[in-house]
Amino acid sequence: MMKSILSLVTILFVVSSSAIAGSDSPFIVAHKKATLNRLKSGAEKVSVSIDIYNQGSATAYDVSLTDDGWSSELFKLTSGNTTTSWERLDVGAQVSHSFELESTVKTVFYSKLAVVTFRVPTKAALQEAYTTSLLPLEILSDKPKESALSVAKKLLGKYGSLVSVISIVVLFVYLVATPSKSGAAKGSKKKR
Repeated sequence: MMKSILSLVTILFVVSSSAIAGSDSPFIVAHKKATLNRLKSGAEKVSVSIDIYNQGSATAYDVSLTDDGWSSELFKLTSGNTTTSWERLDVGAQVSHSFELESTVKTVFYSKLAVVTFRVPTKAALQEAYTTSLLPLEILSDKPKESALSVAKKLLGKYGSLVSVISIVVLFVYLVATPSKSGAAKGSKKKR
C-alpha cells in the first residue's frame, strides 16, 4: 500500500515537473533558512539566508525578494536588508541573499514566508513565488543541558560499529601474533 502511494506521488511529481519544464516560463524555487546564535550580551542573533533558483526554461526579469515578516517589536536588523532585487535570473541560475537580526525577547517565533516577485515577458502581471517555511525559532529558550549518559549514547550510536570492528581486528591480530601456551609447552618438551 505504502509503495503504491509513493509510486503515485513520484509519478505525479515527474509529470508535473515535465509539464512545468515543457512550458516556456521561469520556475522559481526559493529556500529560506535561519540559524540562531546566543550572544553573551543576553541577546540572540538570527542569521537568515535565502537561496533563489530558476528551475524553469526561460529567464525571469525584475526579480525582487521581500521578507518583511520579522516584527520590529521582537527583532532589530543588524546587517543587510530584508528586501533586495536582481535585474534577471537566467535559466538554471541561483542567487542568494542574507541578513542578520538580533532579539532580546524570549519567545517562540513563527516566521512568515518571504515573497519573490518576477516578470515574465509573455505575461502582463507580476508573478509570485514563496520561500520554504522555517521551523519555529525558539528565541532565548532555555536549552536543557545534555547529561553525560545521553552524550555517551549519541557517541555509541554514531561510532559504536566502528569501535566494534576495530576491537575485533585488534583481537584477531593479538591471537594470531601470540603463540598459544599449549603449543609453547609442547615445543619446549621436544627440545629436551
